[in-house]
Amino acid sequence: MAISTVEATGARVAVVTGGSGGIGSRTAVRLAEDGLAVVVGYTANRDAADAVVTEITANGGAAVAVRVDVADEQAVAAVFDTAEDRFGGVDVVVHAAARMRLSPLADLDLAVLDDMHRTNIRGTFVVARQAARRLRDGGAVITFSSSVVGLAFPEYGAYSASKGAVEALTLILARELRGRNITVNAVAPGPTATELFLQGKDAGTIARLADQPPLRRLGTPADVAEVVAFLAGPGHWINGQVVRANGGIV
Repeated sequence: MAISTVEATGARVAVVTGGSGGIGSRTAVRLAEDGLAVVVGYTANRDAADAVVTEITANGGAAVAVRVDVADEQAVAAVFDTAEDRFGGVDVVVHAAARMRLSPLADLDLAVLDDMHRTNIRGTFVVARQAARRLRDGGAVITFSSSVVGLAFPEYGAYSASKGAVEALTLILARELRGRNITVNAVAPGPTATELFLQGKDAGTIARLADQPPLRRLGTPADVAEVVAFLAGPGHWINGQVVRANGGIV
């Protein structure tokens, strides 16, 4: 576990899963820019998580990196324990950890399906349960769906099914937290230039996907992090929604 040398006193606190790369890492840095202390949850890449912590602390922020299997309830509880012990509580939960494997349904290895759904569905339930129990009133929960739920791309069946489950859970949690002034929303990025998205795609496929939105480009992790930062902040009335941050792709 890597810990910053900067203590956060009276700051809002965010837990970001999947915080070592892609959208999660940019989100962690962006929330720190807004003054939040950040717990950077990572699965395996400790060096990348430590780099996020270093970037945050170099700019005067507070951060800690903690390894976590998001589908393990004890491990997720320990992440919240770290946030409470180190920074005093949890105000924002951003659940960005996910797996994506593509296959036609006829060829899908069910072991791959089980592994992906363990992270994407069970992991979301486990993180959301801790958030519901331990988030301070006035906070925010942001989960991640995907615009492919509506786009129905071939070979995305298993992944899209898992993200459809995330959307359903998110909208229900928003209603279950009624009366606590906690917003719960999902962000559904479109094609975004992350390692997870780019893996296994040739240049022609990437160019075709980049040309689909009216903005005619892939999104960037920073684009999506701006949306998350807005939803994590106070002063808005967006709750129980799926925000499709996809450049206008339909």
